Amino acid sequence: MAKRRFPRWPGLLLLVALVVGLPVGCSMLEQKERELVFRVEQGNASWYGGLPEGVEEMVLRGPNFGETQSISAWWWPAASEDAPAVLYLHGARWNLTGHLFRLEQLRALGFSVFAIDYRGFGQSLGDPPSEATVYEDARIAWERMKTLQPDASKRLIYGHSLGGAVAVDLAAELGSESRSANGEVQARGLIIESTFTTLADIATVLADTSLPVRWLLSQRFDSVDKIDQIGMPLLVVHGTQDQYVPARFSQELYEAALEPKRLLLVEGATHNNSMRVGRQAYREAIQALF
Repeated sequence: MAKRRFPRWPGLLLLVALVVGLPVGCSMLEQKERELVFRVEQGNASWYGGLPEGVEEMVLRGPNFGETQSISAWWWPAASEDAPAVLYLHGARWNLTGHLFRLEQLRALGFSVFAIDYRGFGQSLGDPPSEATVYEDARIAWERMKTLQPDASKRLIYGHSLGGAVAVDLAAELGSESRSANGEVQARGLIIESTFTTLADIATVLADTSLPVRWLLSQRFDSVDKIDQIGMPLLVVHGTQDQYVPARFSQELYEAALEPKRLLLVEGATHNNSMRVGRQAYREAIQALF
């Protein structure tokens, strides 16, 4: 198998330099910022060998998409018709072809898996993504998820890396709706892995700067201020040897969240392999919390 090239964050260093130092127009700067945050790579990942048997490809559309926008999705039902289902929200750079190994791991844990590519990724049509558009795409996917698994007590949300911020936003929105509907449950729980508090926190760490980066970025992905609003059980997972996103960010998210919650730090795991390295602990944490 070809060696996997995983997400890195050097673009954020350039992003800080752009925001601080370049006298360019706001629209041009925001466009460049979006490109550097999401770093979309076209085409299939080099290690992708095709879809496994049983995966159904879907195309989702929002009410205002038109013909130039769409969301590509994969639905991979578990062997058991009664299995819980998880909405998978990926991070930056790679489309779904680069995440198949993690979808396989989730399905091995007993889940049906519904995964999407945000607009601008993979086979999804649209302009380069933004914070606003990926949040919208997640919500559209959730509406389809409800038809694939009608039982709210068997629906979960999973987000990896940047996708963790997307997952927190979706869960907070669902939590707000549940409170408005007198506690009607919409999801069984939320799992976030290898994610961060805010995009500005990551940029500040990588750039090693005291500049007020939080106020300079238009793409905020501010999970730490939303996570106490999710209204559902939370599992936070992070590898202790993550070389891109420090594990302390997950600890801060965990501390800001309300019960019920659980923090799983996988000793020796990196940004991408916590589910494999800590397989048994991962399984036990899911069973204990959900």
